[in-house]
Amino acid sequence: MRAGIAAFSCGVILLYSSGILLPWPELIFGFVVLIMSALLITRQSGLTPAVILLCVGLGLAWANWHASNRMLSALPASAEGSDLVVEGFLCDIPSPGIFNSVRFSFCVSRWVSSVSDANTLPDKLRLAWYGQEATRELAPNLRLTVRLKRANGSVNPAGFRYETWLYRHGFRATGTLREALPLKREPCYLVCQYHQWRNAMAAGLESRLGHITYYPLAEALLIGQRGQMTPAHWQVLQDTGTIHLVAISGLHIGLIAVGLGMLASQVLVRLPQHWLTPSRSRAIAFGLVIAGSSAYALAAGFTVPTRRALMMVVIAGWLVFRAGRTGPWAAWLLAAFAVLLLDPFAPLDRGFWLSFGAVAILILVFSGRVSPPSPVIALVLAQCGVFAGLWPILAIMGQSPAAVGWLANLIAIPWVSLVVMPVLMIGAFLIALLPETSSFVGQVFDGVLGILWWFLELIGSLPAPTLAASFGLALAAAALVLVSLLFPIPRLRLLAVALLAGWLGTSLNLGSINPGSINLGSNDPESSDLDHVEVTNPWVENPELWVWDVGQGLSALFRHQDQVLLYDTGPETPSGFSAVNSVVLPNLAYLGVRKIDTLVISHGDTDHAGGLEELFENITVTRILSGQPERLLTDQPGAVLPDITPCESGKSLLVGEAKVHLWQASSAIAAADSNDASCVVAIRYGATEILLPGDISRNVEQRYIRQVGRYDAEYRILVASHHGSNTSSGQAWIEALAADDVVYSAGYRHRYGHPHENVIARFRAAGTRQLNTAYSGALVFRLEGAEVSVEEWRSKTPFWIRREEDHWIAP
Repeated sequence: MRAGIAAFSCGVILLYSSGILLPWPELIFGFVVLIMSALLITRQSGLTPAVILLCVGLGLAWANWHASNRMLSALPASAEGSDLVVEGFLCDIPSPGIFNSVRFSFCVSRWVSSVSDANTLPDKLRLAWYGQEATRELAPNLRLTVRLKRANGSVNPAGFRYETWLYRHGFRATGTLREALPLKREPCYLVCQYHQWRNAMAAGLESRLGHITYYPLAEALLIGQRGQMTPAHWQVLQDTGTIHLVAISGLHIGLIAVGLGMLASQVLVRLPQHWLTPSRSRAIAFGLVIAGSSAYALAAGFTVPTRRALMMVVIAGWLVFRAGRTGPWAAWLLAAFAVLLLDPFAPLDRGFWLSFGAVAILILVFSGRVSPPSPVIALVLAQCGVFAGLWPILAIMGQSPAAVGWLANLIAIPWVSLVVMPVLMIGAFLIALLPETSSFVGQVFDGVLGILWWFLELIGSLPAPTLAASFGLALAAAALVLVSLLFPIPRLRLLAVALLAGWLGTSLNLGSINPGSINLGSNDPESSDLDHVEVTNPWVENPELWVWDVGQGLSALFRHQDQVLLYDTGPETPSGFSAVNSVVLPNLAYLGVRKIDTLVISHGDTDHAGGLEELFENITVTRILSGQPERLLTDQPGAVLPDITPCESGKSLLVGEAKVHLWQASSAIAAADSNDASCVVAIRYGATEILLPGDISRNVEQRYIRQVGRYDAEYRILVASHHGSNTSSGQAWIEALAADDVVYSAGYRHRYGHPHENVIARFRAAGTRQLNTAYSGALVFRLEGAEVSVEEWRSKTPFWIRREEDHWIAP
């Protein structure tokens, strides 16, 4: 039985580990071959291999069937960009977005507009509403006019993939709202009524408590709505490794279950003994726990992590109800099986791996003990085990634990469990009964949450090392800690502490504690405050150009030998999103880059110069150049930025053996237009030239040709000026350069419409191969002698991201 459910679970995970969606004929054929082979090689009476293979095949087929159905509901390309009319209801609580927008999920019950080439249309949309009319007070049933595009996100070797998140949550199209009309006579069935009830509950909660200081935290903990949390909130939680505190998951559902279980046991034990048998008492307590936990899960939105946590509580409660006749590992395996059976998309969730990993570590640490430790010792052991044990899982995901996370959780978890959650639940119940107590309850909420937030801000401000490590190193550290916890031998624990301290002091390198503390304002490395720390990059024999997929913006990296040049840092938005955090830093870590020798910020526009302060805080930068150094400083008041050297025409520098030439239009032209102030960079290696022109216009392009001339290159790679805008890439520029490849760094179906159809036509007429990061993902050009190879990163992605076409076909 256990082997079968484990094999089924492995089959579900196998589909998303391989990233390959199997056609049904091939899947059935392979399944039959596997079973027949197993039956032929199985000897005597054992059919275990055949059963295991059968269960693996069933799990794979189960996940494949659900994935195939979801893929079929993708929005057809022909429906993109046109106004469509749909009817349905709100699927979540609308939340504020960037640029005064409102963002919400919409469940489609009927497509009013017909789409000719569609077999199945999306039944769930992720929408944004812009404009002065945008409001979070929407009717439950709506008739919407929307403009949609297929689910799309940035694709790079590392970093968050929005497209995976959309697919996992069932959003097969995103778009903007053009018009909203209420449907008063449309029937609202059970799911619709549930969302209507939850929206009303959220509105009531905000009307009574929206004035308090820590309302966003209270709302997140009570009903799982995190839409009003600010970037500052998320930064503190990320720095302290406590994001899980505001995600309604195992901790919160478990607290509700334990509290209800204790309450039920206290009530039942006071009843006359002849009324209830022990088994019936356990059954009543189990029913109350499940009912109360389910009610809280529904109030919290019944999201993926909430459903997963509820399922684990149900199985754990069943274990208690059966008086412990099932071991903890069997319960853990059964919970994983149930989650994957009911939600075969779960392996795409980071939380799936972290939650089941954390529970497995707790079972490992505590299940074999003869006597339970004291609560304080148990808390310390649990934090040590979970902190170390999850490290390898985070390393696989390209992430690292917060260095102060152990200490932060050691205090925050008991405070949230024993104080915050009981106060919030009792306060919410009191407000529901007596609305006039809202003012008093709000003050109490602010008190308990204020203490929590003060502590987290204090811990997050502490200087701490960056715990980035390879999977092998993280696994070794986790094994060392877990072995010392399992075998309480003082000498072994002393050895573990000594080894970990030595590793932290040497392997992590003091330079990673705060790279931003280095004196970045000087071009002389000897002036560094940490000049005794040697920071080096991996050696690259052949030059590489990486053009990151940052959406509507630009960031490109060139490296040769151990030298690195970064050209622009991509966009940043008022919501706190920056390409530095989501793309640049994760991919620098992926490449092993620990130092940027030369950073060039073409000009000051936010789609080219976002996230600078965050970049300087996380990585060493030796030299900084920009076409608009003054603007970079004035546009970011309060930011700690280094001295920035102006771009000087005619100046050159080396990146490995490649020669880098700088050019900028005259000061008069640069002052007239920010785009024309761009610092143009030409990288020449042998007979190959790479040209990075920023956002210069046609007029400045022609000046560059006249002043610099045309380099006699056998192969030329050009990043299109201004993302392919029609104000740039003039005919004279295209003819003079005769580029072999042109790259458009643009957002997918962005409102600016880059690249412009006229620009595409001009490059097509010149015979230039055209590439677009919106379709190709990140692009890497490798200069191998006289040959130049290009790799489109989207072609390496799993089935739910990869396009049907191999690369972008210019229209």
